[in-house]
Amino acid sequence: MANARPNVYVFQPTDAEYLGLMEDHFEGRGIGFTYLRPHVAGVNLPQNTRAASGLVLLGGGPYGAVGPPQLPARDFAVRLARDAFERGKPVIGIGLGAQILAIAAGGGAEAAPLRFAVGRATRTEEGALNALLPAEYPLAVYMRDRPRPPSYARILARDEAGEPALFQVGPRGLGFSGHPGIKSAMVEDLIMEFDEAPADTAAMLARLRSLQSQVEDALVGIMAGVLAVAGIGPAGAT
Repeated sequence: MANARPNVYVFQPTDAEYLGLMEDHFEGRGIGFTYLRPHVAGVNLPQNTRAASGLVLLGGGPYGAVGPPQLPARDFAVRLARDAFERGKPVIGIGLGAQILAIAAGGGAEAAPLRFAVGRATRTEEGALNALLPAEYPLAVYMRDRPRPPSYARILARDEAGEPALFQVGPRGLGFSGHPGIKSAMVEDLIMEFDEAPADTAAMLARLRSLQSQVEDALVGIMAGVLAVAGIGPAGAT
């Protein structure tokens, strides 16, 4: 009997931010995904990750893990991430999601202003993501606060200020400070969805648009490495 199709929970605390370019990579490998939207009235949310193959925690626009404003569903997200982490399931945190992962894994988050920055990340370990992480890749961060990975975390890449751009906790937990599959339209929607927006959004949006093809190219290796580490899909289903 064939194995059931893997299905990943995707914690999505805002309408504007979603998997973006990552969706094609999941679909191309036969991996399903179910969005969990805590901000939608009347939605039924799972209380654990028993039925999921893994968990992705997306960013939250102007919300942070420390705030203010703090993500209203922060505690739920931490519990879900901790449940997945304790079950040995893969957890991929992006932006605010990386803060949630860091907290769930025994680290924390640090207060910082909302910012939108487009720069570069540099790999710190040649073998990062099964040696599939590019040596350098575009990094677009739209986030309030910062993740503080636990002391045992491996820092796989750093941004231009030396802050962790990608970290690994345990064998299957990965935290990205920026969205590796970002689209400029996602940022435009975040700016329209909320009253608060970072400074210099026009200049940063223009820079992101100019780098969009590089984001797409870098994501090929990043996603291959993420899924290899996570063990989801043809190379190793959960």
